[in-house]
Amino acid sequence: MASKKQSINIGIVGLGIAGASMIPAIIAHPHVNLAAAATRNQERLDKFANDYHAKTYYTIDELCRDPEIDAVYIATPTELHTEHVRIAAEAKKHIIVEKPLAVSLEDAESMIELAEKNGVHLIVGHSHSFEPPIQKMKEIIDSGKLGRVLMIHNWYYNDWIYRPRTPEELKTDLGGGVTYRQGSHQFDIIRLLGGGEVRSIRAATAISDPERPTEGNHSVFLEFENGIAATAVYNGYDHFHTTELTFNIGEGGPLSNSGVYAQARRTIKATNSPQDEVALKVEAGYGGSRSKNYQEAEKHHPFFGLTIVSCEKGDIRQSPDGLIVYGEEEKYTVQIPMEETGRINVINEIYKAVIKGVKPIHDGRWARANLEVCIKAIQSSKERKELYLNYQVPVKEPVENNI
Repeated sequence: MASKKQSINIGIVGLGIAGASMIPAIIAHPHVNLAAAATRNQERLDKFANDYHAKTYYTIDELCRDPEIDAVYIATPTELHTEHVRIAAEAKKHIIVEKPLAVSLEDAESMIELAEKNGVHLIVGHSHSFEPPIQKMKEIIDSGKLGRVLMIHNWYYNDWIYRPRTPEELKTDLGGGVTYRQGSHQFDIIRLLGGGEVRSIRAATAISDPERPTEGNHSVFLEFENGIAATAVYNGYDHFHTTELTFNIGEGGPLSNSGVYAQARRTIKATNSPQDEVALKVEAGYGGSRSKNYQEAEKHHPFFGLTIVSCEKGDIRQSPDGLIVYGEEEKYTVQIPMEETGRINVINEIYKAVIKGVKPIHDGRWARANLEVCIKAIQSSKERKELYLNYQVPVKEPVENNI
């Protein structure tokens, strides 16, 4: 049901890299207000209050007791998502929660039930299927111009495993490692483009560095109920980088750094302790010395690795300014304006859900389906066999409810 309100007030829980990166999208939306933030880092709270003249709280409980807050963006570690979603849902706050939704399917189910019981929307983002190039790929697929989709591939090689990490990010049972943390992006992209319903997967994962004891690479074959075949290949060990194949454009949209070869791996190997590594990670968060200026517009849409869709009558891939379509008779480009971003699309999805009654695509059940692929990929690798999936859902087409 559409709301009588015309705008929503959002509070951010967690001002690390994820929380900081969402701030410009919230500010850019004409009907969404950046109203508050919660974190246990007092220095960040003070800076946030000064920068945005917004309320600050030490805990999510305090923020959710604020009657002026309509929705929360939960950007806390994965193992805290279940409890933080419970707090927000019981306070009747609409929710955006970072990916992956949870560590287990049981936790995911409880979060879905809590949101539905309390009448609030639960959306998972930022996931890379929100990005305009992926959305445009889906639009071309849905148009039928290139015929039926045959296969989808997302291959990504980078330095993920050697970027500064907190301890839980290197523990698989807490949702760490590339299969949980980055596979959730890959599977989200592939499922959106393939129709959503994965039938089965066969995967191989590996832990190549005993000092980083979690999955650092995976190769996953997915077969959809509709017959589409897909692969998700990820290697985060900082050797070859996919940017060599994506016009030197990386995940955040900028040109890839041209520094020392294997710079991330060398930096981490040179740290003296886990505490030093955590300090590096903290400095990359909001207000830190290594934080990115997210207010600065990127020159290109981001490349989450190399994504190629093959249809009966052509292939589609990204270009620096949009897409390249390799049709039967010609190769042509599709320009995509830079004003739209994936994070703006996240905020717009919660806005449309709350204010206009549009059922979100990236809801709890969609996120649980992505999580199931992550879990089954690790299980498939251990058992060395194909596994069938049970919690997959089709892609919803947004319908506005004006009742």
